[in-house]
Amino acid sequence: MSLRHFLTLADITAEELETLLRRAAELRALHRAGELHEPLRGRVLGMIFEKSSTRTRVSFEAGMAQLGGSAIFLSPRDTQLGRGEPIEDTARVLSGMVDAVMIRTFDHDNVERFAGASSVPVINGLTDDHHPCQLLADLQTWQAHRGEIRGRKVAWMGDGNNMCRSWMQAADMLDFQLTIGCPADYVPEDLADHANSRHETSPMAAVEGADLVVTDVWASMGMEDEEQGRLVAFRPYQVNEALMEAAAGEALFMHCLPAHRGEEVSAGVLDGPRSVVWEEAENRLHAQKALLEWLVTENRQ
Repeated sequence: MSLRHFLTLADITAEELETLLRRAAELRALHRAGELHEPLRGRVLGMIFEKSSTRTRVSFEAGMAQLGGSAIFLSPRDTQLGRGEPIEDTARVLSGMVDAVMIRTFDHDNVERFAGASSVPVINGLTDDHHPCQLLADLQTWQAHRGEIRGRKVAWMGDGNNMCRSWMQAADMLDFQLTIGCPADYVPEDLADHANSRHETSPMAAVEGADLVVTDVWASMGMEDEEQGRLVAFRPYQVNEALMEAAAGEALFMHCLPAHRGEEVSAGVLDGPRSVVWEEAENRLHAQKALLEWLVTENRQ
């Protein structure tokens, strides 16, 4: 069995994505029913964090515990990808001691280099280019409320960032339409490579008839110097009550969190009846358990 990694959604097929989403729903039900399911007993996940995160750390660490395994947290003080020793050397050493590695870092190239030298599955917990684990949780949440996403319209509002790129990949894989509402200067460079995604500068036009509206912070970690300029550029794209009125009548709202109420989203939308952000956050746990179960057990066959 060939070694599998999960660095972007493109590392799996559409059929595998659907299978993971179904399994995530099953694992959520098992967890809610209080049933033990420990296929990874004795297995260890190494977690490398160069970017901090509440949801990513807790969901992976709790997920491994619930699957019967354990997780080792490595902070920026414990390992420095490519600075203390070559990335490839770190990968060879760690993959001889653990059963999978999750990396949350800045440069996507670092994750690819690590995976290229690793002998165990590598998971992208977030890079500046992609956030595929969040998309698993988002799609699981959508399916729980609305079922099939094929043929639907999703509106992405704000920066053409890592989340936006992962949504573009998902749109191609699952055949739904993605409209990216943002200023022209912030459109993802590879937009033309994704047939099911398009750009719209008008915020209202972007969300018109959308079944799902998604946003993220306007200035991610590492963009502090751009924050004030971004606040001005993205202000018209705030997801507020008026913008949601232009979406479909039963449109849902998602945000990967943490959220800045009064900036990219109004408090009324984030905490309102159309918002599924808290369930979305919880589903990081279940979606990643499905991913870990699949990657680690497949690698051991």
